[in-house]
Amino acid sequence: MDRVYLDSAATSQVREEVVEVMAQALRETYGNPSSTHSFGRTAKTGIEQARKTIAKELNAQASEIIFTSGGTEADNMILRSAVRDLGVKVLITAAVEHHAVLHTAEELVAEYGVSLKLVSVNEFGEVELDHLRTLLSESKSEQVLVSLMHVNNEIGNLLDIQAVAEMCQEFGVLFHSDTVQSICHFKWDLQQTPIHFLTAAAHKFHGPKGVGFAYIRKDSGLKPLIFGGGQERGSRAGTESYHNIVGMEKAFAMAYDQLDEERAYVQGLKSYFITELTKAIPDVAFNGRSGELDKSTYTLVSLRLPVDAQKAMMLLFHLDLKGIACSKGSACQSGSAQGSHVLSAFLNEAEMQKPSLRFSFSKYNTKAELDYVVQELAQFVNG
Repeated sequence: MDRVYLDSAATSQVREEVVEVMAQALRETYGNPSSTHSFGRTAKTGIEQARKTIAKELNAQASEIIFTSGGTEADNMILRSAVRDLGVKVLITAAVEHHAVLHTAEELVAEYGVSLKLVSVNEFGEVELDHLRTLLSESKSEQVLVSLMHVNNEIGNLLDIQAVAEMCQEFGVLFHSDTVQSICHFKWDLQQTPIHFLTAAAHKFHGPKGVGFAYIRKDSGLKPLIFGGGQERGSRAGTESYHNIVGMEKAFAMAYDQLDEERAYVQGLKSYFITELTKAIPDVAFNGRSGELDKSTYTLVSLRLPVDAQKAMMLLFHLDLKGIACSKGSACQSGSAQGSHVLSAFLNEAEMQKPSLRFSFSKYNTKAELDYVVQELAQFVNG
């Protein structure tokens, strides 16, 4: 095979239907949504319809959906504004979170003097909820924001988000979740799950890059992070990217329309990959819970290969030569000499010396592609 793309957790292939919607938008609906003439009103109507589409599926109000440039901006918006506007003095998160959360939290410690507390993770990289309860009990007298992701982007672990949301509600604290790897892969009901804030990025569910959204529960009190013309109902200034927003709406709607069918197919690929890989490389190990179908997302596998550190240096180069795309840890870490901060949070030094790879799947992959990848991995390990 010439090329095999198994890096959908980094970014996913855009659906052809999304490309068509965006191309039509670029050609025909080019008015500024803030303009009062018919060209602008048409664009504004499309944006508000997209907001309603997303809100309806999440069982939220349209006014609670704020369009952004992606997940990183949305995470920054929520965390920074919560500290600045809501009097948050304590941030509780975990060492296995995305850098969009961790680096923002570190900056808020430096700028505002907030207290940063990390929830312990176990040997599988799972957040320990008993320790979260302890941290919340210790912070009763302060305004607290908990930020924990639903699906870990590197190892695929699933957080019991309902339990965390209810615990935060019990203690009367704010709860934010980075759901970039979760939205459009799992169903949501934000009337049943008491989350204050969550974030999403379209390019993780076969939509365009450069657009996402923040869910901000009504009457939260957050003020804008970006000031200007008052777009997004005053929550995020800047001319809206109409073609990206309607592209995201199309990808979002199709993902949920086809969720059960596509989930079954992709989960079948993951199960097949694990089975065939374990037969070909008996000593392969899976990071976190990614090798367990009931405890991890169906969209990715993170694994460690039984090769020494010197040989490991050639692994990604070898796979790339063979036309295989995957990630070393997360995509953000692939070009870095530093190890994954997620893996280092729970793996020992010996395990960290072995090469870890993340393979992530989509509706566009086939079992034939997985056979080819398993073959090449086995040849590399045994060669």
